[in-house]
Amino acid sequence: MRRQTSSKQGGNVSTYLIRRILYSGISLAGLIILVFFLARLTGNPADVYLPADTPQDVRQEFSQSHGFNDPALVQFERYVVDLAHLDLGESLRQQRPALSIVMEAFPTTLMLSALAMTLVMIVSIAAGSLAARRPNGVFDRVVSLIALTSASVPNFWLAIVSVLIFSVGLRWLPTSGTGGVSHWVLPLLVLTVRPCGIIAQVVRSSMIDALSSAYVKTARAKGVRKSAIIFVHALRNAMLPVMTVAGDQAAGMINGVVIVEIIFGFPGIGKLMMDSIANREFVIVQAAVIVVALAIFLMNFLIDLTYVMLDPRIRYS
Repeated sequence: MRRQTSSKQGGNVSTYLIRRILYSGISLAGLIILVFFLARLTGNPADVYLPADTPQDVRQEFSQSHGFNDPALVQFERYVVDLAHLDLGESLRQQRPALSIVMEAFPTTLMLSALAMTLVMIVSIAAGSLAARRPNGVFDRVVSLIALTSASVPNFWLAIVSVLIFSVGLRWLPTSGTGGVSHWVLPLLVLTVRPCGIIAQVVRSSMIDALSSAYVKTARAKGVRKSAIIFVHALRNAMLPVMTVAGDQAAGMINGVVIVEIIFGFPGIGKLMMDSIANREFVIVQAAVIVVALAIFLMNFLIDLTYVMLDPRIRYS
């Protein structure tokens, strides 16, 4: 994909859309193949579903009836045919379609990610913009120090430490569950700290460049209010590189959500995937990967289109 900023070099939007969908489809196909064969490295599901004292002939019959004894390529071919008919399989343990199980857990993950990313954008844009007003000033140095520190903190370490401090030590917040607002505080804190640090640095750098541009100097000469200059004139032009980094962070937040849901006992898609891997529920793992991948592809697609809204001069070719 090549972005052209000249209005005379307008690309064909429909061609871009087709190419974007094609690339996403190829990536999704590769991911499906990878997950399908990696999942089967965990062993035969019969060892999990059946009691340890189950006779060998019963195990053999169970594996044969569910196709676990077939070669991996035969199983994959059967899976692709079912997938073409929008059939993602059925959970042997719950006797329900895998897609319905995944979609029950997905809203929790989606809400947690959306709330976290909203807080990240609000805090990082405000902090980075205000820090750019006076580069190397006291506030700028404080923001830069906090941003650099938070950008270096791993999610899993922060989650464990926050539980020890706020739940075990101070007993201010619950350790797990989704019973009330207090249950969401620590997961949101863990998910927002690192992206906030990364995006705040990008906002600060972009805003410093924007505030030193000619159109900002013109606005100042006309007597435009400082708040309007920062959050209207400069911020809009500074948002292009910010959106690029924010899109990467939003996609990477899915990985963080998996860890957070496991540590804090959130009944989301991340915890569902880990439980399904442990129980060798292949169909649920595959369905979860497809749903998450589609959500990420859609999010990246919308972010790309947001560039045009921020700067109408941009065209895709």
